[in-house]
Formats: sequence, C-alpha cells, structure tokens
Amino acid sequence: MAEREDAAPLEAERPKASTRHLIGANPAAKKVAGARRNPSVVGYDEDAPHWLRTAAGWSWRLIVVVIAVGLVFYATNKVLILFIAVFLALVFTAVLRPLVNILSRVMPRGVATPLSMVFAVAVFAGLLTYVGLSVAGQWEDLGDQFNNGIGELLDTLEDSPLHITVTNADVQEWIASAQEWVSENSGTIASQAWASVGSVGQVFAILALATFLTVFFLLRGKEMWEWFLNQLPMRHRESWYLGGGAAWYTFSGYTRGTFLVAGADGVLAVIILLILGVPLAAPLAVLVFIGAFIPLIGAPAAMVVAMLVALAANGFWNAVAVGIGIALIGQFEGHVLEPLVMGKQVALHPVVVALVVTAGTLVAGILGAVIAVPLVAVAWSVFSLLRHKDPPTDFSEYAEEDEAIEDVAEIADAQR
Repeated sequence: MAEREDAAPLEAERPKASTRHLIGANPAAKKVAGARRNPSVVGYDEDAPHWLRTAAGWSWRLIVVVIAVGLVFYATNKVLILFIAVFLALVFTAVLRPLVNILSRVMPRGVATPLSMVFAVAVFAGLLTYVGLSVAGQWEDLGDQFNNGIGELLDTLEDSPLHITVTNADVQEWIASAQEWVSENSGTIASQAWASVGSVGQVFAILALATFLTVFFLLRGKEMWEWFLNQLPMRHRESWYLGGGAAWYTFSGYTRGTFLVAGADGVLAVIILLILGVPLAAPLAVLVFIGAFIPLIGAPAAMVVAMLVALAANGFWNAVAVGIGIALIGQFEGHVLEPLVMGKQVALHPVVVALVVTAGTLVAGILGAVIAVPLVAVAWSVFSLLRHKDPPTDFSEYAEEDEAIEDVAEIADAQR
C-alpha cells in the first residue's frame, strides 16, 4: 500500500506532455511497459524535438519506398524480355480491340480475333514492301543527286567566310582511314555482329510471345481480369476494379491516339516532301511516323534526317523548307491533333512529359523513352481516381491579407 501511495505523487509530478500517449491505458499496462519510470519505452522521447521525430518518420518511409522502387526495377531488368512482350501485347490489344469488337458483331469472336491480326500484319508488311520498292526505284537517281548535292555543299563551304576546303585527296584519305579502322577492329565488329544475331533472335522471341498473349487478351481478356479480381479479398476488389478500369482507359486511349497522330504526321510529311520534290519521300514519311512514338526526341530526329536528304539532293533552301514544313506538322500535332484525338485521357503537363522522357532515356535508353510516358500516365490516372482529394483553395484571400499586412507595415514605418 505504501508503494502505491508513493507512486501516485510521481505520476502527478510528471509533465503532461509525457503522459498524453498513456491516456486510457490501465495502471497494470503502464507498469509492465515501464511507463512509470521511463516514458520513452512506449514510444515517447522527451529529448528529441517534434520536428526531428517528424523528419525521421518521413525519412525511413522514403527509404522504404526507394528500396521498393529499386527492387521493382531490378526484377524488371531480370525479366526484361517478358516485360517487353507483355507491354507489346497490351499495345497490340489496345489497337486491335475496336476492330475485333466490330467484327465480332457479325462473326464469332474466335474468328474475328485472328482475322484482325492477319489484317494488321498484312498492312504492316505492305507498308514495308512499299518503302522497300520506293527505295529501290529511286536509289540510282538519289545517288547522283546526293553526289551533286555534296559537291554543291562543298563549293558553298569554300566560298563562305570560313573558307573550308575539302578536296578529293581529303575524301580519299578519309576512306583509307575508315578501311584501316575496319581492319584493325575486325574482331570487335565480328563479335558485335554475332551479338546482333542474338538480338534479332530475342526480337523474334518477343514478337512471338507478344502475339501469343495478344490472342488471349483479345479473346478472353475480360474473363481473365475478372478471374484475377475474384482471387483478391472482397474488401479490395472494388478498388482494383476501378483502378484497373482507369489504367486501361488511359493506356488504350494513349496507344490508339498515338497511332492515329503518327499516321496523320506520316501522311502530312509525305505530302510536304512530294510537293518540295525531296527524293525517298515515302521512307522519310515512315521515319516521321516511327518518330511520333518517341515523345520529344523522335520528331526532331526525323526532321534532321529529312533535312539532310533534302540538303544533299536539292540544296540548302530546300532543306530549310523541309525543316519548316515538318516543324509546322509538329505544331499542328501538339495543338490540334493530340487534344482532339486523346482529349483528357493523358492529362500530363509538358514539363512532366519532358522530365519523364529524360528519366526514361537515362534508365533504359530508347525503350525507356517510349514506355515512360504511358506508364506514368497510367499511374497518375489510377492515383487520381483512388486518392482522397481536398477541395481547391482560393489563394486570393491570402494575397489580400498579405497586401493588408504590407500596408500596415508601411504605415508603421512611416510613423517611425
């Protein structure tokens, strides 16, 4: 009894801040935890300031998040071929699904799926065939025009204020140096060629797996998704269903919109190149079409290649006209086509797109630049749907208060 009576004054003398976390706990629990003698054993440290405890809490949480993201990247790198195959399968599914849905109204879905895939392969093969025939048909004329264009370019450099002179002897010396370099590095070139053969095999393996997955995604995609949802606990199914729907809506909209925008860019490019008389207009238009799939980087690269061909074949001013024409196509794409085709499905600010593409390029090269934007757009759409968003704040009221405070401060300074 004496011990209990002695303990009561000690409990009353303890500062209130150190016992707030013990409100509601019974005396036995406090004694077992050692709370009577040392409050820090139950999670409260009187020596650490509040800001330090908050910073420490955020720090270890951020460390855990960074480690988790690093593990995701590490695991993805280990199964990169599988990741690329699944990504391509989702792209193929997003592009072909509307066609399959239309055909499935008049025929079984099992017939509409392979028919749509055969049609897509035929269109792609026809496009490649047309480009190959165009290159073969214009190759001789392009060689002559290229030689004449290079000669005119060298004459222009020689007559310019820089007086840069390049003679045939210089060209022969460059060719001899290139041959010498090839002979000295033949072993390295052979090993790289062998590695390229392996890369070609990987490409075919990825395409085969992506095609296989696309068939099942088109045939039974909905049933596969519902089966997955039913494996989750009941309390999580609604969130996963809504998040998955938002993710697919954004990804499919971005993919189909990119294909439509790229096709429009290719058509406009071939029209401009034909009007300006640039050789190899069809292959260059295909290059513009491919460049549209790489945000920020692809279009400028395609423009540079087209300008070089125009410069070598038709001269300086023709190259300038080609550059202006393709730049206008880029402006038309950014201000008209993308808002019209994609709408608000990919609501990312241009600054975010630039940062995401740069980060993706640094992490995974061209592949990272291609897949970074759709992945971030999908993640943002899911986060925007599932998060609890507070109503926006009208900061004009704060601005008025700041102006009033400044006015009072000026009056006080004047009175001094």
